[in-house]
Amino acid sequence: MDRTLKLAIKGQNNKRYYRHIHYPEIPLTRGDIYIITSEGDRLDLLANQYYKDTSLWWVITCANPGVVSRDSFYIKPGTQIRIPNSIMDIKKKYEELNF
Repeated sequence: MDRTLKLAIKGQNNKRYYRHIHYPEIPLTRGDIYIITSEGDRLDLLANQYYKDTSLWWVITCANPGVVSRDSFYIKPGTQIRIPNSIMDIKKKYEELNF
């Protein structure tokens, strides 16, 4: 799922602009998985491991505010993070907010 594909807008002089992306709130659910990160863990690799889609790294970031930084894929080893299990619901909410 390319998050930005549908957000592109062509402006003057054929320059491409993007609308602001809105991310859904991700509530706690019973099926969420909690892990302790290891050396070499990255958001995109974890998204691939749990969701089979590297572009869903933002789900893990949004589920861990104040714990995971939005400016890097890297996570400090030994950090406990939540991996949301309700990915279909999250993707649906994302699409409702942005398209």
